[in-house]
Amino acid sequence: MTTTSIVPSSTTIPPADSDNPYTGYQVYLSPYDANEVEAAAANISDATLKAKALKVADIPTFIWFDQVAKVPLLLAPTSPMPVPKVKIVVYDLPDRDCATLASNNGEFSIANDGLNKYKGYIDQLVAQIKAYPGVRVVVIVEPDSLGNLVTNLNVQKCDHAQDAYKLNSVGVYMYLDAGHAGWLGWPANLKPAAQLFSQLYQQAGSTSFIRGLATNVANYNALSAATPDPITSGTPNYDEIHYITALAPLLTGFPAHFIVDQGRSGVQNIRNQWGDWCNVVRAGFGTRPTANTGYPFIDSVVWVKPGGEPDSTSNTSSSRYDAHCGQADAAPNAPEAGTWFQSYFVSLVRNANPSL
Repeated sequence: MTTTSIVPSSTTIPPADSDNPYTGYQVYLSPYDANEVEAAAANISDATLKAKALKVADIPTFIWFDQVAKVPLLLAPTSPMPVPKVKIVVYDLPDRDCATLASNNGEFSIANDGLNKYKGYIDQLVAQIKAYPGVRVVVIVEPDSLGNLVTNLNVQKCDHAQDAYKLNSVGVYMYLDAGHAGWLGWPANLKPAAQLFSQLYQQAGSTSFIRGLATNVANYNALSAATPDPITSGTPNYDEIHYITALAPLLTGFPAHFIVDQGRSGVQNIRNQWGDWCNVVRAGFGTRPTANTGYPFIDSVVWVKPGGEPDSTSNTSSSRYDAHCGQADAAPNAPEAGTWFQSYFVSLVRNANPSL
């Protein structure tokens, strides 16, 4: 993985802007993701489909820092070209995902001094970012960890992401992961979720660098559904905008703004159950990233997960196999998380809505 950088000019961290951190900056395109897409497109024989696939290389996704070895690659000095804004996911929590199997075999475990190693990982990110104050960095903090604290309170290993909040000391704009409408959007989960997010914001000193919450990360829900999907029966919050507008008034002392992942949300009414999250068949790339969301409290529509990387494997003999990846609406022949899933990428391109 190679990245572009800006030469350090100062170590002074400016105060957080009150304005949307997504406006006024050009988003950085990861060459690693672009290379994956270009290699995938080269293997598509249909000329029209190949042309559409190549367009994905120009759509910014977040860069996932899921291993400490990747940290030196963040803003690594390989070019004099400045990078106005870099979007990353902090994702290396010990025993990560806490209550699932798909990707919880991360490199750190609590039983093996994982908490201290995680602190070291965050300290390295802080040091790397501090050297490049001209770069605006936007971070999503540990997908799924906070949601599991709300709905799996007996899984205490979920409760260690707070070390990531020290990123505010180097001017990083953070969005805490807030699950999605089909998880924390249920009426019974809204209040405890709001209490947790508000508490974490206050414990971090109510810093304006904790800009708000990220929803629908790596999921399939629409921002605004034309009609409720039948699987959402029983809740009024059947899409992300209903979830957000129900959650926001319950946040105490936390003036949260939101970003919403629509990377795989182009096609609706395709899941058998709302909790089905693994490589859902017939999914398509969704609304392109934009800060023109139509909602003043939503900073941006984003693509968080690189579309060609699987959620996890469908191989039942794998130690990382999760039963969700073997369900009827999960794509077959899926490789391990973090690798490339060519047929799924092609399906996302083919089913993209709006069309690529």
